[in-house]
Amino acid sequence: MSKSKEVRPYADGDGSKKEQVAQMFDNIAHSYDRLNHILSLGIDKGWRKRLLKMARKQSSDYILDVATGTGDLAIALAKLQPKKITGVDISNGMLDIGRQKVKRKTLDGFVELTYGDSENLPFDDNSFDLVTVAFGVRNFENLEKGMKEMNRVLKPGGQILVLEFSQPEIFPFAQIYKFYFKYILPGIGRLLSKDSSAYTYLPASVEAFPYGKAFTDVMESCGYSETSIHKLTLGVASIYRGVK
Repeated sequence: MSKSKEVRPYADGDGSKKEQVAQMFDNIAHSYDRLNHILSLGIDKGWRKRLLKMARKQSSDYILDVATGTGDLAIALAKLQPKKITGVDISNGMLDIGRQKVKRKTLDGFVELTYGDSENLPFDDNSFDLVTVAFGVRNFENLEKGMKEMNRVLKPGGQILVLEFSQPEIFPFAQIYKFYFKYILPGIGRLLSKDSSAYTYLPASVEAFPYGKAFTDVMESCGYSETSIHKLTLGVASIYRGVK
């Protein structure tokens, strides 16, 4: 089984990866949305739209958005008009920002954002028609455990859609991207965020993540079938699909 090597936000700090990830996102919660859009040049919005288009192909009354953060994807999924969207995250700071956004869009009661651990989801078996994760699986402490948990709460025939950074391989775009991601992005992050480690962790976590076929192999070992990879922006990100 292919496993990602563990990369933690604070290499010299105490605590597990899970604890450090929660601390990091609490630290950057107030600047997270602005930074994300600046650093991705706004392309992340288009990626979420692509995921939404894929989700429309299958009816989904009950949706779970794991590692929901400030709720951007959970809010976007409201366009599918399901009966209920539940978002879970381990960062209360991110959830607080997300709940404010949900309230402003008058989606409270319909979109619920709550504290939850991806590796120990507080839901019954076979509860959701669709599970989504955007830029979250690489932050899991135990990737396989998290993938199995999401499979557990999916209904038979339900689908999972995972949006995650990958690594472009086309010359010279791959080389330009890696330089930006490793040297430019952390510098911008340090200027705009109070947590200098957060945007050093980002490229390190992407580099360590088993993207492409290595990730669909993990999905299949965790019980998903009909897996597929949909590359975005020359391979900067990918959407992975699987069915329970």
